[in-house]
This record gives sequence, C-alpha cells and structure tokens, in this order.
Amino acid sequence: MSQVLRGNWNYPTTIWAGPGRISELAAACALTGIRRPLLVTDEGLVRAPMIRNALAALKDSGLFGAVRGNPASSHVEAGLRAYHTGNHDGVVAFGGGSALDAGKVVAFMSGQTRPLWDFEDIGDWWTRADPAGIAPVVAVPTTAGTGSEVGRAGVILNEETHQKKIIFHPQMMPRIVISDPELTVGLPRTLTAATGIDAFVHCFEAFCAPGFHPLADGVALEGMRLIHRYLPRACADGRDIEARAHMLAAASMGATAFQKGLGGVHAIAHPVGSWFNTHHGLTNAVILPYVVTFNRAAIADKTDVIARVLDLPGRGFDGFFAWLLAMRRELGIPHSLADIGVSTDNAAIIGREAAIDPSAGGNPIPVDAAQLENIFRAAVDGKLESVMSAA
Repeated sequence: MSQVLRGNWNYPTTIWAGPGRISELAAACALTGIRRPLLVTDEGLVRAPMIRNALAALKDSGLFGAVRGNPASSHVEAGLRAYHTGNHDGVVAFGGGSALDAGKVVAFMSGQTRPLWDFEDIGDWWTRADPAGIAPVVAVPTTAGTGSEVGRAGVILNEETHQKKIIFHPQMMPRIVISDPELTVGLPRTLTAATGIDAFVHCFEAFCAPGFHPLADGVALEGMRLIHRYLPRACADGRDIEARAHMLAAASMGATAFQKGLGGVHAIAHPVGSWFNTHHGLTNAVILPYVVTFNRAAIADKTDVIARVLDLPGRGFDGFFAWLLAMRRELGIPHSLADIGVSTDNAAIIGREAAIDPSAGGNPIPVDAAQLENIFRAAVDGKLESVMSAA
C-alpha cells in the first residue's frame, strides 16, 4: 500500500486575478526583472485595443504577433529573431493557448544553444537546457481554456513530421499571471464554448488518470464544478464578469490538475490538430464522449463522484454521460469530427501518433494504435455505438 500512496507534487505560480488587473502589467514586468519585454500574441489579437494598451504601458517593448492556431516551430523561430533583434530580456505572453505556448517557448529558447527538439518532454531531456538562458515570462490569458499560463511546457508543431511535440522545462513556468476576466469579454460564444470544454477535458482526464494525486483530484473536481455552473452563463452572456472570472480560474485549475496525467482525448486531438489544423479545444470537445465511452469500465466510479459533485439529475456513469451529451448540444459543439472538416484519410497515421503521444499514457485503460484509430474513426463518423464494441 505504501508504494501506491507515493507521488511527486508541484503546484503553480503567482496569479494576480480580478477585473482590471491588466493595469498592473508594467508592475508585473518590473517585479520579474523584465525591462525590455517582447509581447508575443496571436495574429487575431495583434491589432486589438488591449494589445495597443499593453504596449503603451510597457516601455522599451516590442511586439511579435504572428502566432497562429496550433503554434509551430516556424513561429518560435520568427519569435526568437524578433526577441534577439530587439535585444529583449523577457516575454509577455498575451493571448490564447497558442500565444501563451509560443511565448513561453520563445523565452525558454532565447538563451539555448541546442535545437528545439532536444528539449522534448522525454525522460530527463529537460536537463539539457541551460537554466541561465531561460528568460522570464509574464502570462496574460485572454481565453479560459488551455491553462497554459500555469504550465511548464509548450505544445509546438513540428512542421516537417506533422507531429505536435511537448517542450518542457520546470523554469518555463511564467513568473506572474495576470488573470483579468475583462480581457475575455469579447470572446465569441463559439470560442467561449470550445475553450471552456477544453478546460473541462483537462479536469476530467486528470481526475480519471490513474495514480495517486489527491491534490490534483481535488482541484480537478472543483474545476469541473465551476465549469458546469459558469460556462453556460459565459456563453449566454459574454459580458458576465463573474462567469468569466470563474472560467479563467477553472482553466488554470485544469492545467494545474493535469500534471497528474491526461488521456485518450488529448492523445487523439494532438495529431488531428496537426493534420487538419483544427482548433484544439473544439477538437477535444468533439472527441470527448467517444473516449469516455471507451473508458467506461474503468471510470464508472469516477463519473459517479463527478455526477454527485456537479449535483446532476442523474447519477452514475449514465447520468454523467447524459449530461455531457446535453451540455455539448446546448453549447453548439458538433457531434462528429467530420462536422469540423476531419476525414479518415490519415486514420492509421493518427492512430499510431496518438499511441505515442505522452497523453496516451494517462488513459485509464491502456490503449494501442488500433484502438485509438477505432475511436478516431467513430468520432469522424459520429457513431458512439462503434466505440462501445471496443470497450
């Protein structure tokens, strides 16, 4: 029993939370020793007033705004050129998950001499990095989804292999996070829903992952409770600051919890995003019930706990699953991957890549490439019954 109750636990960074806290951005940079920040954001935000205001508040700052969804190595390389050309000494990662991941990796790589892929999250590869060459980061999330603002890693697409790779180092953690719900008010309903369910998937997969981590389990359960209560409100009224604030908290909680592990949803979503350039949160939202169905035998007790914590009208696996499908419908999440432009053309490749994705190791039931390919095909076709035979 003593061996079962063993684990290594790490929890996140300093978070300045609340409406209007973006006014403290310059103070956050000063506190972390950043005097000449490079603000890294995505191309959809680069002309937004919030970016102009941030740059105006930061002296000697620069802007890199060419990050796209599913950030790639070419984005990191371009960001590094901007960083060195401007003689910057730190990064403000400002935006959704793509901008946060790219900004963190730019800061991490700013003083390294080895190539990016030498720091993939494999074994102790992170020890190859020179800690003195890692620049500080202040993170400013504008979506409530990935929780990348409290993460020690960035997911970067290798454009040559079409594989998403996790770049990891403990010092990639942002020094300060500014979690200001006013920055998320303009997020469209569709993105609010997709990113919100992404946060739910983080909490759910972490809670269901095997292993002993009661701190992560507690955070994951509370994150799911907040999402259950506040995501519909944030979607119904994008100016609901209370709902937006709780969703930002839940997103950070999901990323805090998933240090315990993720699972088959992310294992499949990563190669799907690589090959079809789909939105990561939306991809997770679509795939979720298919993986849940596959894992039923291993997670029935866990879903009963979730149903009780969320105070759902139905209990047990069936009550939880009925609510999950109803929530997706209510929020306008498509039922099949085909609905978001995904086909089975590369099904075998996606199955193989999902099997070697680090997230696969956290699935409650061990999965191989053939099983993951079967789940993927069912999700493309929108046929939950095709997964049931594999469970």
